[in-house]
Amino acid sequence: MKHLKQIAFSQRSVVVSLVIISLAIGAAIIGQAYYFVAIVEGVFLNNEPFQSIVPLLVGLLVVLIVRALFTYLSGRMGVKMAAKAKRGFRKSLLNKYAKNPVEASMQGQSGRKISILMDATDDVDSYFSSYIPQMIQTSIVPVMILIAVFTQHLYSGLLMVITAPFIPFFMALIGVMTKKKSEEQLEKMTAFSGRFLDTLQGLTTLKLFGRAQKQRQLIKESSLGFRDATMEVLKVAFVSSLMLEFISMLSIGLIAMEIAIRLVVYENITFFSAFFILILAPEFYQFLKDAGSAFHAGRGSSVAAQKITDELEEDTPNVDWGSAPLVLNNQPPAIELEGASFRYREEGFALDRIHASFPPYSQVAIVGRTGSGKTTLLHIIAGLLAPSKGGIKVNGEPLSDYKEQDWFDQLSYISQQPYLFSGTIADNIAVGARDVSRSQIEEAAQKSGIASFIEALEHGYDTPVGEAGRGLSGGEKQRVAIARAFLKRPSIILFDEPTTGLDLQTEKILQKSLQELAQSSTVITVAHRLHTIQTADQILLLDNGRLIGQGKHEEMIRTIPEYRDMVTVQQGGEAR
Repeated sequence: MKHLKQIAFSQRSVVVSLVIISLAIGAAIIGQAYYFVAIVEGVFLNNEPFQSIVPLLVGLLVVLIVRALFTYLSGRMGVKMAAKAKRGFRKSLLNKYAKNPVEASMQGQSGRKISILMDATDDVDSYFSSYIPQMIQTSIVPVMILIAVFTQHLYSGLLMVITAPFIPFFMALIGVMTKKKSEEQLEKMTAFSGRFLDTLQGLTTLKLFGRAQKQRQLIKESSLGFRDATMEVLKVAFVSSLMLEFISMLSIGLIAMEIAIRLVVYENITFFSAFFILILAPEFYQFLKDAGSAFHAGRGSSVAAQKITDELEEDTPNVDWGSAPLVLNNQPPAIELEGASFRYREEGFALDRIHASFPPYSQVAIVGRTGSGKTTLLHIIAGLLAPSKGGIKVNGEPLSDYKEQDWFDQLSYISQQPYLFSGTIADNIAVGARDVSRSQIEEAAQKSGIASFIEALEHGYDTPVGEAGRGLSGGEKQRVAIARAFLKRPSIILFDEPTTGLDLQTEKILQKSLQELAQSSTVITVAHRLHTIQTADQILLLDNGRLIGQGKHEEMIRTIPEYRDMVTVQQGGEAR
């Protein structure tokens, strides 16, 4: 809660406004009690004519309107504070995820992140919209009521002072009881959300492999766990509300009995004072009860805030870009890996001390078994992951010294499954370049070998495609990605197994396109195909995150048994 309190009280103007509003509400409550008692006394005890109480009725109406208005403003101020706080939390989370999206996407369930970004952030709302305004009112209005009661009768005020601490004491007790249950509830909700979203994303695969029923059972168990945790929290909340109501009613009863004895038996208190105190007493305890309810909501918010804080504080390596311009002098930059290492979490896969140099215009192939670290190395070269040890130099300077925009302007990364956005084919080709004409888009499509396919469509380049390229085959998406590279004309091109899973004809088209792009770029390819590997200027062989071989094809055949075995398997046509 400490962190939330700092955020709340950093909005000084809102807090000051809430204090002023609380003073106004307290004055309106006391004024309301005064006018109501004065009207009752005038009509029923003094038999005053209606005309004489009209000013009192007007005064009562005014204070009622004032109380309603300032109560509304208090709620509005709380909502405003909550909206600003939630916006700040979401912005911080999005900045963290966007700063290094590759690493962020690899850590934990995507559904869990969505749950924290949406649900946990929404759960923080009640702290600002309910808890803070109510606590400010509770620290001001009951004190004002207490002062008003003391001016009328000393012993009634003392009775209020004695009974009032029981409510905050019980609040603290309930807070201790609910904290663990609230944490469990939020954890169950996060797990349920994460599992549900991830299941939806992979529903087709689960269905095809007959695993949908088992996943359905897991979701059901997760849902029931969340239900049970929620009911536990609600049970405590209902019991606490009952106990707070019981304590406040008992206290009001004691005050009423004490006033009745003094008014009827001892006759040492006036009707005005007795009735005035009886009207104010429920208001006094109502604010303490409302504070108890707000305190319960605040405890839930503190659990949600802790989840957000833990997520923000979770260490995610990222590249801290500098401000130096990247000057290329009409040729690709020289790239050097100096003991580059990377680890996914503490116990995860590790890429260990990779040393390699890539001169301008070089053709590099990265090979190795599945899971050996090829894609991770490509991400480090691309600047998407920051090495945990060692580094990467470009033209003799650390990559992180350069401007991020300058580096990515010179880089194209084509993965096994290039992402296409909802829009036209022309829009998707042009996504990697700025201020391009239709003729340039068509020329890029021609060079990538997809122009004939596009022109055969009814709407040509204006044909819409769905999110993630729905409506296009894998080979067609690959050729759109190649067209992007032709349009951008980068100095460095990274390919992540670009021809895996494609038919022979599509592969030949892509190979021809890659050869043309390679004439003006440094090309680094994660590859399995023998004809791609053989033509490379340099081959890097990875095994379980370690660089176990480096050199040209003929040299590697002679000196690296693992590489020789891999080539033998390919030449023999065996499964890779």
